[in-house]
Amino acid sequence: MDYPLVFPLIIVVVVALVLLVKSVHTANQYERSVIFQLGNFDRIAGPGLYFIWPWLEWQIKIDLRTVTADVEQQEGITRDNVPIKVDAVIWFRIFDPERAVMEVRTVGNAVVQVAMTTLRTVLGQHTLDEILKAQDSIASQIQETVDGITEPWGVKVELVQMKNVEIPPTMQRALAQEAEALRERRARVIKAGAELEAAEQLRQAAEVIMQNPAGLELRRMQMITEVGAEQNTMTLVMMPSEFVSMARGIADAAKVVVDKAA
Repeated sequence: MDYPLVFPLIIVVVVALVLLVKSVHTANQYERSVIFQLGNFDRIAGPGLYFIWPWLEWQIKIDLRTVTADVEQQEGITRDNVPIKVDAVIWFRIFDPERAVMEVRTVGNAVVQVAMTTLRTVLGQHTLDEILKAQDSIASQIQETVDGITEPWGVKVELVQMKNVEIPPTMQRALAQEAEALRERRARVIKAGAELEAAEQLRQAAEVIMQNPAGLELRRMQMITEVGAEQNTMTLVMMPSEFVSMARGIADAAKVVVDKAA
């Protein structure tokens, strides 16, 4: 056996195995690999198995899944000059790995910084009432603005939500007083409506009674009976002379009928 030829062959095989091991790479389904060759962008690889030439090519892996990031609390002045603090949450994902690597450094941090500055700007465009009552529409406005800035970076902003809104204690007390005044106003309006409806019912009842005055006396007697039953007291009732005369006439007529029958 020619030993001088064996050792070089072994070295070549070992080097080839090392190169093969170092050149084989894999990417998960949600990953893409941005590959550079001698400093120039070459291709996008993945998912699955792919090869990279050692020392000639290198890669940067990009995660394509949606990322959730907190936007730090921002302090601003509303359009009606009220100091306010707001923090938010942003959801975004990379849809173009090449631009996410080539156009901006640390793309996630860049997106959050844009969201912070946009949040402060949008706060100054709305009044306090608008911010408290229309948070969804304001969040949509922030989303559209940030998405327009990050689109050239290959980033899609999917959602922005305002998480917490802090206002000064003096404004909190003022808002509480305003809410209490509104509730009292609604209560008074409802009570006035009920009184108006009751007055209308009484007017209709009065019209009916005017057509038959005897109905008024019957209603009065019924009311007296109800009061006596509830209070368990003796009640003296002054009967009108018309009722007395009518009752006497009925009694006399009944007496005549009885006498004739006898």
